[in-house]
This record gives sequence, C-alpha cells and structure tokens, in this order.
Amino acid sequence: MEYRFLGKTGLKVSELCLGAMTFGRETTEETSFQMLDRFVAVGGNFIDTADVYTRGASEEIVGRWLRDKRRDDLVIATKVRFPMGEGPNDLGLSRKHILSGVEASLRRLGTEYIDLYQVHCWDPATPLEETLSTLDTLVRSGKVRYIGASNYSGWQLQKAIDLSRQHGWEPFTCLQPLYNLLDRNLEFELTHVCLNEGLGIIPWSPLRGGWLSGKYQRGMAAPVAGTRIEQAEKEGWSESWSAYATERTWRVLDELFAVAAETGKQPAQVALRWLLQRPGVTAPIIGVRTLEHLENNLGAAGWTLSAEQMARLTQVSEPALAYPYDFISNAARRR
Repeated sequence: MEYRFLGKTGLKVSELCLGAMTFGRETTEETSFQMLDRFVAVGGNFIDTADVYTRGASEEIVGRWLRDKRRDDLVIATKVRFPMGEGPNDLGLSRKHILSGVEASLRRLGTEYIDLYQVHCWDPATPLEETLSTLDTLVRSGKVRYIGASNYSGWQLQKAIDLSRQHGWEPFTCLQPLYNLLDRNLEFELTHVCLNEGLGIIPWSPLRGGWLSGKYQRGMAAPVAGTRIEQAEKEGWSESWSAYATERTWRVLDELFAVAAETGKQPAQVALRWLLQRPGVTAPIIGVRTLEHLENNLGAAGWTLSAEQMARLTQVSEPALAYPYDFISNAARRR
C-alpha cells in the first residue's frame, strides 16, 4: 500500500480508504473487526465512517476496534449533517448540531480527536459562515485535525474556500464526492476546484454499488439476486438497475472487462486503479460487505494501468456535455 498526501496538507493516508458504512448493517461486528485488521495489516491507515451510518453503530464498532490500537497510526474520518434524532436541531450544519454531533462522534469512537471531520452535504438552511466558523473552532480546540466536505456543488465548494480564506478560518482539506467510471460529472467543475485549490479527492461509491465489481456484463436482463443493485431497484436508490442498465454502461463494462483480461486483474481492481490514476484523486473509499470483497479491492494497489489503457477507459466513459460545458468546449477547440 502506498501513501499519499491528503490535498496540500502534510497528512499521509493510504491510497485506499476503508469505508465503514456496512458495519453494523450488512456486516457483523466480528467481520468488521476482521476487515479492519486485514486492512491495517497490508498498510491501510485511512478509515471513513459517519454518525448517520446505522444510526451511530458504525462509529461504535470502529471505536471498539480502536481500543487496543495505536491511535496515532490511524487516520479516522467521520461526518456530520443528517438526522440523528427527532428534534428540530438534530440535523443540519448549525453551530448547535455540529457541536453536539462532534461530541457524540467522539464518544462513539472512543477517541479524543477526529483526524478528518467532514460535512456530509450542503445545508441550505444554515449560513455558510456559521458552519465554517464552527469547524474552525473545532480545529483550534484540538478535537478535529482537518476538515472536509462531501456532496457539494462547484460553486458551493468554491464559496466555502473563499470565505475561509477571507476570514482566516481552517480551510477544507478534501472533497468526498460520487466518482467512478460511470459517474464522472464532478469533472465538469469540482475536479477543477480541487486541483486549483489543493483539495484531495476521496471518491465514494468507486464501484457504483457493484456495477463495476465484475458481476454485471452486457446481455443481462436483471440485477443479480441478493446484491445492492437488486435492493436499489426495490428501494428506488440512485444506483438502481433501471437507472444504469443502458448502452453507455454496457460499453464501459465491455472495455473494463477487456482491460481486466489484458492485465490479469479483476474488473473491480481495474475500476479502482483507473480512479487512483485520475487527476486529484487521493484515495477511493472502498465500502465492502465481506472479507472476500475486501481482498478483491485491495488488489487495486501496487500496480499501474498503462497510458493506453487509461485512455481507452477514459474515452469510453466520457460523459455527455451539457450547456455551458459543451459551448465552452467547442469554443476552446476553435482557438
């Protein structure tokens, strides 16, 4: 496992981040401990969770695992934003909710500090100055080491960066967005903001819930039974079969399987490796349910795709440009 600096900070994190969203839900505590042990054994040090994952159970499992570990060897990330109770102030990014949220996360994790504290999504109801000044206070207090954002648009992220700079507040270190071979819309603006401002990109859903795992190929008429994609179809989640069973997806998967065959790697490993070699990406967050899934994903580390293979995967997965990106792109070609 190689290590990379998180954005323009001096913090080194493993090139794969272990996501704990499945802990306490699809994955038992015993298996969660085994996955954490295995991840650390191969050099992983970056673990991502959130208060809302299984209503705090994920943080609690990570916390119990942490008890006999050397805390300073690990980079623990969590998030705040979504409802953790029924009260009117039990959600959002107000000063009240952030301060109560960080204390609750610290208790569940059983630690004195959080390495990376991230706002889980934009909050239109709270002034951005209130959110950012509160996060700055947490860093100054020592309860949080670094801060980041997740699920922001381009203008929201840039505004947050500019306000922090204007007021001398602690800036965002990284962005945690949806990013994979099938979902590349962040490249329209968010990637440019991150590269320009020195934020690391830590993608969530790098295999899009299993679409890029190797389970799906052209010719299939329905999702694999018992998978997240089948559940997504029933629950109306964004990675559902009806949303992704398109000709573009089959073209991407055709190329993914072709490159996997050439490299002798699994499709999931190739999909993760493509992300690892994209501009600005620090560490994809691998969210796995089983030890077998973890072993497969760990195989994305320690090798590289050729420039020609990267170009093929990038070209076949190129998203269609909408206005004004299409207009700007056409104008640039006429210069």
